[in-house]
Amino acid sequence: MSLPLVGISLGDVSGIGPEVTAAALALPAVRRALIPVVFGDGPTLERFPFFRRHARVEPSALGRVESPTVVVVTQLAARDRVPGKPSREGGRAQYAYVTAAIDAMRAGHVDALCTAPVSKEGISRAGIPFMGHTEVLAEAFGVDVMMMMDGPRVRIALATNHVPISALSKLLTVEGLTAQLKLLSRSLAPVVVGRRPRIAVLGLNPHAGEGGLLGREEVEVIGPAIRKARAAKVDAHGPIPADGLFARPDEVGARYDAVLAMYHDQGLIPAKALDFERTVNVTLGLPVPRTSPDHGTAYAIAGKGQANCVPMAEALLKAAQLARPPARGGRPGPRRPSPRR
Repeated sequence: MSLPLVGISLGDVSGIGPEVTAAALALPAVRRALIPVVFGDGPTLERFPFFRRHARVEPSALGRVESPTVVVVTQLAARDRVPGKPSREGGRAQYAYVTAAIDAMRAGHVDALCTAPVSKEGISRAGIPFMGHTEVLAEAFGVDVMMMMDGPRVRIALATNHVPISALSKLLTVEGLTAQLKLLSRSLAPVVVGRRPRIAVLGLNPHAGEGGLLGREEVEVIGPAIRKARAAKVDAHGPIPADGLFARPDEVGARYDAVLAMYHDQGLIPAKALDFERTVNVTLGLPVPRTSPDHGTAYAIAGKGQANCVPMAEALLKAAQLARPPARGGRPGPRRPSPRR
């Protein structure tokens, strides 16, 4: 079987994206799993021996490739690509890498996308409205998507993404949660789990609302959504108090294939606390898989040789795994190899 082509958007060139991408792609386990197609800045990528060894093309010349390829989207001036010092032009550039990668996804030139860290603030200050990769991809493909943190001990999906806490109650609806539970179930079943997944659904309020005493969302929205999802053959359970569920994290993964959290920090805090290095951000619902490492641009250590490439390697391996078709009979494919090997 030929290796999947994994598109990689370089992220902010002033952050750690370029160095962790280069280091991750140099690992034997990653090289054996995929063919990288890197969308980034020409002069920045010239700093790294891995990228200097491979073919370079313009975005308009890209097609299906058979070996590692660098797609030169920008040629930034030296002042706009200094590690640790983000710039306005760098903000525009990191968005350009994402859009070029999306064009390649649409054209069928890549089988999956892995996004290196961007700065939402940097892109926004460059005059481009940007809430995150997840939202941009959803709009680009016109589909409903979900963010899921896929870790070695637990998978946690989010009912809402980058929104204020004050807006949560209005954003959670019976119809919306039901659709999300269906999406989560069908996304995990064929490739990742190999069967109908068992899903834990968290409550929004403390103690899952205490039967309405501490909030009505569990009674009026979350509970009815679970019942509707179960009627559609989704194996959903809850609402469950978040503090109780994560009090015994090893039992969570043993009992459930995934957890649906109601908001960003409710899901990401336990995901990062349980295994920050190996937890991968996966966007569910896209026609082409998308992953990213679970960290930011880390300007404070950019260019200093201190950045850990394991999260990026895990994200690349997960992208390659999801790009493969399900094994015969609906069984899940082999687990991704450890980047440390």
